Amino acid sequence: MDISDYRSAVAANRREEGFEAVDERTDAFERLWAARETDETLGEVAVLATLVEADDTEGDGIDAATLAETAASLRDVLADTVDPRPGRADGGEAPTPIGYVTFVTSDPDASLLDAMANFTVAKRRTNVFPLVYDTEAERLYRHEVPRLKGRGIYRRQADDAERLFDV
Repeated sequence: MDISDYRSAVAANRREEGFEAVDERTDAFERLWAARETDETLGEVAVLATLVEADDTEGDGIDAATLAETAASLRDVLADTVDPRPGRADGGEAPTPIGYVTFVTSDPDASLLDAMANFTVAKRRTNVFPLVYDTEAERLYRHEVPRLKGRGIYRRQADDAERLFDV
């Protein structure tokens, strides 16, 4: 699948799922979408999602360090967008902040997939999931749902990845 075709399919999915384009704070990312929803397990969630074209003009993909830096940048945007501190001035609870950055590439290197799987998802009261979409195999790589602790946030990630990025 061509990267532009994938980008168009994800854009259609995000509109269908109620994700709105974010016009501000997009200096770090070309496209950024947001939604606020209520999750049965997690309560109120605030979700940010974006795509990053991981292949450069020479056809080389990004490396593991760039994946980690980009995901950390999304964490910063997520933290700035959603107040992650428990309890707000209005007495309500802050939503659970979740971010997805999907790296679109052809034939991703194993080190990139390892970096994705080993990225620290939960940090600074935010949850950021780097994902990798292989345009050649038309396959989305996401984080596995653990058997024990933390299942809710990972189950949410699996569902969101399927409805937004798996085309």
